[in-house]
Amino acid sequence: MHVLHVETGRQLLGGARQVLDLVGGLGTGRERHTLVCASDTAVAAAARESGLRTLELPVAGDADVRLLWRVASLVRRLRPDLVHIHSRRGADSWGLLAARLMSRPLVLTRRVDNPEPVLSRRWKYGLPDRIVAISAGVADQLRRDGVPAGKLRVVNSAVAVEACQPSWTDAAFREHFALTPTERPIAVIAQFIPRKGHEVLPEVLARVRAEVPGLRVMLFGSGQLESQLRNAFQRAGLMDILRFAGFRRDLREFLGRFELVLHPAFREGLGIALLESQAAGVPVVGWRVPGVDEAVEHGKTGMLVEPGDRSGLAAAAIRLLEDAPRRRELGVAGRKRVERMFNPDRMLRGNLDVYCEVLEARSNGS
Repeated sequence: MHVLHVETGRQLLGGARQVLDLVGGLGTGRERHTLVCASDTAVAAAARESGLRTLELPVAGDADVRLLWRVASLVRRLRPDLVHIHSRRGADSWGLLAARLMSRPLVLTRRVDNPEPVLSRRWKYGLPDRIVAISAGVADQLRRDGVPAGKLRVVNSAVAVEACQPSWTDAAFREHFALTPTERPIAVIAQFIPRKGHEVLPEVLARVRAEVPGLRVMLFGSGQLESQLRNAFQRAGLMDILRFAGFRRDLREFLGRFELVLHPAFREGLGIALLESQAAGVPVVGWRVPGVDEAVEHGKTGMLVEPGDRSGLAAAAIRLLEDAPRRRELGVAGRKRVERMFNPDRMLRGNLDVYCEVLEARSNGS
């Protein structure tokens, strides 16, 4: 079996890392897997570093109609048994069309729970043989968008627990981030985009700061709202406890040194950062929304509150920061749950089963 994977994202965010893990994991077996990615990107660089069979294409964005011809040319030349489309930025439009024009069996992975515009959902979701949702929440949205149950499969994202254990000592961690021995570090790990909910943080963190001496907050990520967020934190008088730490590829090396992860996202496909945090033994505090409530088990691996309850979110964070034994209990449970439910073997097997199902159905003429 030869599968051609198309991932055109630029940044090595959670979804792109899942694709690299999938291609690398399945590529060690009898199957052949080739990754098509955008040239001169962090994704392409990481794929090369990982030794994956990689082909790079120029990709200008969603409107780059030339991607249709480029992907079609690759499919015509390589003649893969199946094409797996992983991302947006032209892949789930021109890439889908190219694979269908070349009459290749086709799988589309959907990682976000945003509703698809009415004008595009019929053709976009009509072209693939199967659509893989990374969570039940994403699958629910796909059903609302009209995807029939017979076409839809759920394969959860995954992280390797052993890869999330910190290699940095606590002393090295505190030295790197200029933390004193008595300061209390927590993390927020998300792109600075509207659905991640950063706008609630000034009020929430002001409440937490009032109850937790030595609070320090690291914001990991980047995005369009960074300047706006800086201004909001400045107005709230919180800049002395905050650090905009940027996007870190080495986050797993020290993630386990935080006391908790605060995740105020109002929409989430599943949340790789949530899985990584729990795998590292760090409890999560967030909203009880689809995706988050699959990644985090309330009261067992973290604390979830009703969406929009800012005082409740702050209270949950304060409660955990004041109870070290409880944090350790949740951390141990979170690590075990990720290892049991979100391990790479399940993700690899789930996708491979979809491929075999599609190819078998094609061979039977159904």
